[in-house]
Amino acid sequence: MRLQVKGRHTEVTDALFSYAERKLGKVARHLSDDSYCEVELIVEHNPSISENQIAEITVWTKGPVLRARDAATDMYAAIDLATDKLERQVKRYRERRSRKGAHHIAVHLAPGEAEAPVATIPEEDEAVIVKTKQFNMKPMNAEEALLQLELIGHEFFVFVNDESDEVNVIYKRRDGNYGLIEPTRDG
Repeated sequence: MRLQVKGRHTEVTDALFSYAERKLGKVARHLSDDSYCEVELIVEHNPSISENQIAEITVWTKGPVLRARDAATDMYAAIDLATDKLERQVKRYRERRSRKGAHHIAVHLAPGEAEAPVATIPEEDEAVIVKTKQFNMKPMNAEEALLQLELIGHEFFVFVNDESDEVNVIYKRRDGNYGLIEPTRDG
């Protein structure tokens, strides 16, 4: 596995690089040699954030993209926490791959349902965008997107449907099932 470690608001020392490399070695054993791992070490300079040392790990594999992020008061502890999360994701991914074909996961909206739950924004004078994320979207089917959603542990996942070439959203419903949002064009 190829590894890149970079820092934001901090210098990546040889000791930090070696520590991240050693910790991710456990994860690398479960992945192919052509996997690529990027570790971003971030220090937040906000005095109201006590756990201001953040480790964000992204691994590109032949299959899904795996991501883990965690924060602590110490950078080494943040790397430990994020690596532990990533290791659990890799194990889940490998288990799912080994059981692939054993059962089919149905992904669809309930009849009459048209949209995902909307997150509420706290009432303030003016809402602002505080973070922007960019990511590469490779085409995949709904089952692959569901696997990605479960691996990253988020409430929703945006992907390009390989059948329609449209952007779709898969999301976890309150009842434990999943919903799929597919765009339609009024013509």
